[in-house]
Amino acid sequence: ALAEKYRHQGIDVDHNQILITTGGSEAILFAMFSCMNQGDEIIIPEPFYTNYNAFALTAGVVVKPITADIQNGFALPPISEFEKAITPRTKAIMVCNPNNPTGYLYSKDELFQLRELVLKHDLYLFADEVYREFCYGGNEHYSVMKLDGLDQHAIMIDSVSKRYSECGVRIGALVTRNTEILNAALKYAQARLSPP
Repeated sequence: ALAEKYRHQGIDVDHNQILITTGGSEAILFAMFSCMNQGDEIIIPEPFYTNYNAFALTAGVVVKPITADIQNGFALPPISEFEKAITPRTKAIMVCNPNNPTGYLYSKDELFQLRELVLKHDLYLFADEVYREFCYGGNEHYSVMKLDGLDQHAIMIDSVSKRYSECGVRIGALVTRNTEILNAALKYAQARLSPP
């Protein structure tokens, strides 16, 4: 049913490319655990959802923030700033689209720029898209899952908490076409369910 919903939104995935998680928070943790080792770095435009820091700390990942400027409405920082932040330990870039807390909706052009950057440096692109229905002024959300060439790089995080005002229900999803990431995330999920 969830895969069908995504297909109606133009996101071509099937149920084998979705891992249901205990909220979007667990999906982010599983993505970090599956793609990164302790000490690896993830670049996140700030301001960002403060719990990203807690998830990274839990996974042993270092957050490298780059500042989005209020003067241009918190648009995506220049790609040159991302380039400056990339080191040999950089493994991923993360965006929240639309952004929490700024509400900024990344344009197709901005996402295409991130696509080129991710491919150039062989990085993962995490996209927290839990606010995708909260777009105003005639603007439409564009998912990273629609970007060509990112099947092995893109990881979408989703949740029912914002869309249906159901935070306590704790249903999220990790969505990717990368089977290695899904298999690794599934192992973390199974480990959490195993008795001590």
